[in-house]
Amino acid sequence: MSRLDLAPVAVLFARSDSNYRAVPGADVFDLARDALTFSGGMSVVAHPPCRAWGRLRQFAKPLPHEKAMAVFAVEQVRRWCGVLEHPAHSTLFDACAMPRPGAAADSYGGYTVEVKQFHFGHRAEKLTWLYIVGCDREELPEFPHRHGEPTHCIRPSKAYPRLPSVTKAEREHTPPLLCTWLVDVARRCFARNARAVA
Repeated sequence: MSRLDLAPVAVLFARSDSNYRAVPGADVFDLARDALTFSGGMSVVAHPPCRAWGRLRQFAKPLPHEKAMAVFAVEQVRRWCGVLEHPAHSTLFDACAMPRPGAAADSYGGYTVEVKQFHFGHRAEKLTWLYIVGCDREELPEFPHRHGEPTHCIRPSKAYPRLPSVTKAEREHTPPLLCTWLVDVARRCFARNARAVA
């Protein structure tokens, strides 16, 4: 295993009890540490607050600076490489001119893939968009596939009329397997760019 395979990765806007704390090399910025103090120098996995950008944003009561946090996260991914995670159809993508899944890469070389967190161990399907800068699609780790169907949903809807909702904590937690996968992506972005600079 090379030095680049063990490179630290900044995890921005994590929960204080985040599953990232169990991932070797994950440098976790939670509420107490403040992701806005991140000074760079390593690749990034960003989970900025989403309630101001999601489908139910009209009912949300975000703090005044929450929208700026998400824009900051996009800037860090574009500058230092890595991956940003947000709910599918988040309006942050249009606001920051990030491509939608399947679209061509942007001027930063960034592209977006859609994943179902269910395949990473979540009890709900939880459609998620991942904006990635720094490695090509064919360089991504293998996507896991989990058999079966979700037993829960994020919020009741016509699509899931009989499934119980997950808890608020489950909505916010990133499953351990996805934490590891995203850190792996960020390291691959870092390794590729370190080789390009060398």
